[in-house]
Amino acid sequence: MTVRFKQRFHILIGLASILIIIQLLNALTGGALSNFGIIPRYAQGLIGIPLSSFLHGNWEHLFSNLPALLVLSALLMTHSIRYYVLASLFIIFMEGILVWLFGRSAIHVGASGWIFGLWGLLLANAYFLRRAKDFFFAILVFVYYGGIAFGLLPWQEDVSTEGHIFGVIAGLVFSWLTKKWIITNREF
Repeated sequence: MTVRFKQRFHILIGLASILIIIQLLNALTGGALSNFGIIPRYAQGLIGIPLSSFLHGNWEHLFSNLPALLVLSALLMTHSIRYYVLASLFIIFMEGILVWLFGRSAIHVGASGWIFGLWGLLLANAYFLRRAKDFFFAILVFVYYGGIAFGLLPWQEDVSTEGHIFGVIAGLVFSWLTKKWIITNREF
């Protein structure tokens, strides 16, 4: 195993561990941590912008998000760990701010906005960067995760469709903003 592979693997294990520990604490407190989600247009809901992606309503919610988050994260880390971290922070904050500004009245929690952002970013990179690796990832992501596009439609009342839509927008914007840097410098 190469050093880079080990680093990426440890980051993914660490991310999964953090999400599981937070959910365990949330379960032990009767869901009290979910109150730290995004609450649109309320000052107390601002704390949810950086925290909501790490909080889940229940174990099923977490385990429905975790596989996609880890796979999309692993694919994006092939650019570089730095690129992945910056993209994730940008997506989490932009999606969170947009949900806080425009989301419906509810407590918004879950990593799905982040997942949709990574999904949108990987697809957009194929268009903006036009590299073989990015085309391959876009095809892979579209084939395996193309069905998540239905998450952009308001099917269920208890699902933050706004988070999904704003996550995709954040991923597209990050790809667009960083395309020149990546093309010029070959990496981020």
